[in-house]
Amino acid sequence: MSVEPAAPVARERGRGGLRGRQGLAGWLFVSPALLLLGVFMVAPILLALWVSFRDWSGLAPLSASAPAGTDNYQDLLTHTGVVRGDFAKSLRNNVYYVLGVVPAQTLLALVLAVIVNAKLLKGRTFFRAAFYFPSVTSSIAVAFIFVFLFSPNGVVNTVLSALLPGKIGLVWLDDSDGLIHLLLRAVGVGSPPGPLRHEFLDLSWWDWLSGPSVALSSIMILATWTTTGTFMLMFLAGLQNVPVEVEEAAEVDGASRFQLFWRVTLPMLKPTLFLVVTLGLIGTWQVFDQVYAMTSGGPQKTTLTPAYLVYREGFQNSAMGRAAAIAFIVFVIILVFTGLQRLVLRRER
Repeated sequence: MSVEPAAPVARERGRGGLRGRQGLAGWLFVSPALLLLGVFMVAPILLALWVSFRDWSGLAPLSASAPAGTDNYQDLLTHTGVVRGDFAKSLRNNVYYVLGVVPAQTLLALVLAVIVNAKLLKGRTFFRAAFYFPSVTSSIAVAFIFVFLFSPNGVVNTVLSALLPGKIGLVWLDDSDGLIHLLLRAVGVGSPPGPLRHEFLDLSWWDWLSGPSVALSSIMILATWTTTGTFMLMFLAGLQNVPVEVEEAAEVDGASRFQLFWRVTLPMLKPTLFLVVTLGLIGTWQVFDQVYAMTSGGPQKTTLTPAYLVYREGFQNSAMGRAAAIAFIVFVIILVFTGLQRLVLRRER
């Protein structure tokens, strides 16, 4: 009677045991990283979530804080007052910030990546470094430079005065008028229609639809300029991973440059596009340093953002519980936006 068929079974058992030992070794190797992530990321997040249900000033020991239940969240979402009104304004401002910055930086980064990836371009290394340089410059230093650029006697107004005589002296960082309201005034609509007088979160729909203020638009220009370089490199890496054979086959089939980019290159950049848009959404919902350095939330709270509101509530108003609640509401908003854009940009199966 032959016993040869039993040999493969023994070998499979050996492989299974080997895989088990390899798995244990793998967990041992990654355990230091997991421990650090748990101590410095997961634990603080859970602690902040617990703080969001507490009444804590941040000055006394945390053990002296009192339970607040859902009061911090109710102050932001259901209780009429200044707190909810400020939170609504911060959400409005940040929504316009996202709608303005994310498409602009994504499109500009893609265009720059295509340009610096061109084989016929001379000095490609120089242009790549030049376009990326703003991304590695101190954001606070750049913010102060933009304060001077957008001052009444700054470079921006000087250029505008040359192009548009009579349009000098604009106070960019102290103008609270929304761009949509300015356009409506230009066509004779200066007051809200009846339906837009109703309020949502202590803010009328007319105010919700004001558009980004002139001051916020200045910050949006700065943010687009400083973040485009990083996303350009991501798109550049994606472009260099597109198989040359595929592009050459499309050219042989008679595809024009536009068809080649639109039907071949761009679909293959979907994973990179998803990454860029996701990072852009996360970054724009966390904008703080530019607002802090340039406007401190003004004028008339038209540059107030949730991230700056977290700082103000936690460190200026000594309401750490409410600040933590704002942070977690923003966390949920980021998850929702990321999920929505994932549905839009999901890869075809």
